Amino acid sequence: MRTVRHQVYGIAIGLAAVMAPGLMATQAQAQNTEPHRVAVVDVAKIFKTHSGIRAQVAKIEADLKAFDTELKQKREQLRVTATKLKDLTPGSPDYAALEEQITDTDAKLRLEMTRKRKELADAEAKIYFDNYQHIAAGVKFLAGHYKINLVLRYNSDQMEEGVGESVIRGVMKNIVYHDEQLDMTPGVMQYLDRVIKTEVAGLPQAGKK
Repeated sequence: MRTVRHQVYGIAIGLAAVMAPGLMATQAQAQNTEPHRVAVVDVAKIFKTHSGIRAQVAKIEADLKAFDTELKQKREQLRVTATKLKDLTPGSPDYAALEEQITDTDAKLRLEMTRKRKELADAEAKIYFDNYQHIAAGVKFLAGHYKINLVLRYNSDQMEEGVGESVIRGVMKNIVYHDEQLDMTPGVMQYLDRVIKTEVAGLPQAGKK
């Protein structure tokens, strides 16, 4: 009985035999034309590690944390107010008035929470949107400078044996190998340094008009 390994070898040999004439023709043609130049860029790594982008995201996260703290304090105050109901007679005017106040306050807090979280989510989305435009512009700039015809997105994370998700992501990578010199990620990050620094310098300073 043929093993799976033998079957794979057989398929590989068959493919090589079928593809060899085509590859030879392609190589012969390439010798008579200017070769295409290809590069790669790790967009995910840029978003995760670039200090300027991380600072922008950190500000949103700090705003959310501050809002959650404030909301927690308001809910605690509402809880204390609600305990006063037990000292009132159900159905009395005072009870009804306090109950209505608690209900209205709770509704306002829920609305405020929804609005603020959407506001912060939209702000974070804008950070990623704007910076992706910067990344694309950086890739275009470098590609034009170095006469690169095609830039592919890739993931530089290494597989971790024993970590299922990491292994799956590694196996599913579109790019199996590339020359390190083809990686324009560092160049794009340097481009972002200048762009973000320029944007920050153009922002109005606190206390100045």
